Amino acid sequence: MKSSMPYYGLDAKTMRSVCRETFAKHALTTPQAWRDAALRLWRDATHREERYAAIELTGARPYREAPFQTIDALEMYDEMIVTGAWWDYVDVIAIHRVGEHLLRAFPGPMKKTLLRWAKDDDIWRRRTAIISQVSFKKDTDLDLLERAIAPSLARKEFWLRKAIGWALRQYAWVDPKWTQRYVRAHDAELSGLSKREALKNVSR
Repeated sequence: MKSSMPYYGLDAKTMRSVCRETFAKHALTTPQAWRDAALRLWRDATHREERYAAIELTGARPYREAPFQTIDALEMYDEMIVTGAWWDYVDVIAIHRVGEHLLRAFPGPMKKTLLRWAKDDDIWRRRTAIISQVSFKKDTDLDLLERAIAPSLARKEFWLRKAIGWALRQYAWVDPKWTQRYVRAHDAELSGLSKREALKNVSR
């Protein structure tokens, strides 16, 4: 793991158990208190697990719906994405917070945001835009998917190429022919890594 921040050495199961017990004892009754607590954990973290705990708090059971998961939470998630800047933070936030919570509930404004992020100088915003729908299956907005991928087709960063392949591969579970057509249409633009990842489910 690429990290200048040290670990306590907790396994994921133990870390989540500690989080559940702690969060249950300290209920946060307003969206502002919830966001403040999550960002305090995030910003004051001295070990990586403390940042994992901040992410766990953003998805804890009492806070999975409105009035907590609203557009107002986007600023918090954006800070975590940009300052976290590594896959172990970003992917959970991109898929399970930005995608599952915000994009599903607020498709109009979130689509505009993700299309803007898809062209951003920050590669982790771009990655978020690309993979935000990987759990959507038949509910995938194909226009958003294609437009989120397009600005990064020529980029050489591993994390963008991998994200493109992952997003296409996940949709191939729903419509493998669409993914095949997409890969053929963009054969000259897609990296070898993106194409291999995209077609894994098709070959199966």
